[in-house]
Amino acid sequence: MPSAQNLLNMSTPVVTLEPASDSDAASLAELRVLAMRESLESVGRFDPVRARQRVLDNFDASCTRHICVDGRPVGFLVVRPSDYGHLLDHLCVHPDHQGQGIGSAALKLVQHESDLLGKTMVVGALRDSGSNRFYMRHGFALLEQAALDNYYTRLPAGTT
Repeated sequence: MPSAQNLLNMSTPVVTLEPASDSDAASLAELRVLAMRESLESVGRFDPVRARQRVLDNFDASCTRHICVDGRPVGFLVVRPSDYGHLLDHLCVHPDHQGQGIGSAALKLVQHESDLLGKTMVVGALRDSGSNRFYMRHGFALLEQAALDNYYTRLPAGTT
C-alpha cells in the first residue's frame, strides 16, 4: 500500500518546459484551436482558421516551449522579448489537461525566469474570458483595456 506521501507525489504532476522546433508550428497551431475554442466561442470570436494563423504567422521556435507533464507535451507557451520586458504571447493547455494546475505551474516557471532577469511580463486576454481571473490570481495587474482585449503587467518579484 502506498504511503500518503507517495499518493501526494503521484497526484502532483511534474511540469517542465521543453524547447520547440520549427517543425512544431503546425501541431501547436492545432493545439491552440483546441485550447482556445471554448473561450473564443464564449465571446463569439471562434474562427479556427484565424486561431491557427495567429500561431503560424508569428511562430518563432526560439521563443516557444512545450509544456510537459511527466515528460509528455500537453501544451505550449510563447514568451517574446518586448518593450516592457517579456510578452507572454500564448499559454495553451490541451482541453484534456485543463483545470489541473498545469497552466499555473508553467506560468510560475516563466515568471521565475523573468524575475531572475529583472523583466516585467505583459500578457493580453480576451475581455470576457476566464483567463483574466487566471492572470490576476498570478500577480498580473490591469494595464490597459482595448475593444476586445485586456492587457496585464507583472513587475519582477522584489520590485515596487
